[in-house]
Amino acid sequence: MLSKKKLLRNSRLYVIIDKKVLKDRSLIRTAKKIIRAGAEIIQLRDKSSNKKTILKDALVLKGLLSRSNILFIINDHIDIAILVDSDGVHLGQQDLPIEAARKLLGKDKIIGSSCRNITEALEAQDKGADYIGIGPIFPTSTKPATHAIGVDLIKTCRNKISIPFFAIGGINEENIDRVSSCGGQRVAVCKAICKARNIAAATRKFYNALYKKMRRFNN
Repeated sequence: MLSKKKLLRNSRLYVIIDKKVLKDRSLIRTAKKIIRAGAEIIQLRDKSSNKKTILKDALVLKGLLSRSNILFIINDHIDIAILVDSDGVHLGQQDLPIEAARKLLGKDKIIGSSCRNITEALEAQDKGADYIGIGPIFPTSTKPATHAIGVDLIKTCRNKISIPFFAIGGINEENIDRVSSCGGQRVAVCKAICKARNIAAATRKFYNALYKKMRRFNN
């Protein structure tokens, strides 16, 4: 089996399963569909439930992913990431600093960082982040108070960032070509998959679009 960090470098499709976005949809059924359809990284994001509920859900997802090559990331909660032995954690700008998270998680775990500009991205890279989520690229109802930054930053990151970066925020089947055309080879998607009528089909479409565009961009 490939190392976790090599799997990260090889990954293109990162799916965020957000409990608030799911609403009444089953976490387990949703995750199973996403797993089978091509997701390479899955993040559990839950900003409203109590820690007991988040831990329970994280353990379920860990069980589903334990025999796969799909990376499992916990949003925000380093304690839960440690308890379930997830592959890593994703941190926002207001969360625990990357250096502190590294001390708790160790060198082998994956740490991702949300960044809105090249300054934050370079700082995260310098402080030891394994990947960056850059965005929101487009307006998103998941974070309505945050202004979209547009696709130009993708070009900047491609020239200045050496670790994997994932474009995130409002990315859907209609605009993924714009992301790819700017050199965005990796995307993180939440609502466009978790709210899709056919979750598996939506996941496959993103996977196919990313790998098709990646081959064209590299040729």
